[in-house]
Amino acid sequence: MTAWRRAIELSIGEHDLAKLISITRSRTEPASRVERARILLAYRENPSFFAVGRSLGVHHQTVQRCVERALAYGPMAALDDRPRSGKEPMITAEAKAWLTSLACRKAKELGYPHELWTTRLLASHAREHGPAEGHACLGKLVQGTVCKILNEQEVKPHKVRYYLERRDPEFKEKMAQVLCVYREVRILKQAAAASKKPSDAVAIVSYDEKPGIQALATTAPDLPPEPGVHETFARDHEYKRHGTVSLLAGIDLLTGKVHALVRDRHRSCEFIEFLKLLDAAYPTHTAIKLILDNHSAHISKETNAWLAEQPAGRFEFTFIPKHGSWLNLVEGFFSKLARSVLRHIRVASKQELKDRIMAAMDHFNRHPAVHTWNYKLDKAV
Repeated sequence: MTAWRRAIELSIGEHDLAKLISITRSRTEPASRVERARILLAYRENPSFFAVGRSLGVHHQTVQRCVERALAYGPMAALDDRPRSGKEPMITAEAKAWLTSLACRKAKELGYPHELWTTRLLASHAREHGPAEGHACLGKLVQGTVCKILNEQEVKPHKVRYYLERRDPEFKEKMAQVLCVYREVRILKQAAAASKKPSDAVAIVSYDEKPGIQALATTAPDLPPEPGVHETFARDHEYKRHGTVSLLAGIDLLTGKVHALVRDRHRSCEFIEFLKLLDAAYPTHTAIKLILDNHSAHISKETNAWLAEQPAGRFEFTFIPKHGSWLNLVEGFFSKLARSVLRHIRVASKQELKDRIMAAMDHFNRHPAVHTWNYKLDKAV
């Protein structure tokens, strides 16, 4: 007579339990891992091989093997197949290391016209030069094997990820100066809120240019959405260029008001024109502080000569460090403008583009949004 099967006591920790539940809900995990995770969770609730097998539609011996593996190796290890002996690897560890070091060099360094490797080019180079380097096992290397080896080493020689080198030796000092201005903004806002009367002694403006805004025209009329036919606007692929314009804009960080000019270029004369716009916008006793980048127009002879003619203390510049445009709050406004106004814009002429940008500035100024900087502000010295 066959003996009764005894239920195996399986304990699963809270950490493993959370992982198993996550795997059962995953849409990207292999089906085998999902099925085994469900088996372990079901067996934890009802320790019966037959009951779990019936509920999940698998054989009871499948449930038993999965539970026994979990008991022997742990719940997470039971989700994967145990490694088999298999065939002896033909490519040695030394050959893989040589191939990986080769992938970490540029293809052009080895006489190829390519800037970076393709997996086919790397496989071809390894087949040709590998045996001479003492790796005869690479004589029949194929592209797929190259991909597997590089994936194991987490190397992707066909891709480029960009980074930004910090070229300003005084980056931290300049960043601290900008943050001090932002902290001054916060203090002025708190003082205005306490007194319920904003002061006009100081105006702080975040300024920058947005060049190269394209004036593009359609060559055929846009088609509006039609319910049940197409849900979006339809536009012909062809377009006509009318040139580009530059937006010179500054945001008052205390009131949120946008000061802007739209011109064909952004040279020293256009920047001086913007400064004159600010000069006319504020009382004569107001000190105007600008946060801006190191564009040549901001430090040119023409600009400095015009500033020298102004009353002492009227204008004060705080320059952001090189490659530190993210420190300038006006960049967030430009992002909002590009996403809400300039995206998909089509105009009949360059003048129409200028008019619509200035109309957008008027729209934003009807309900000005006060921009606030918080990142690392408490660390400003």
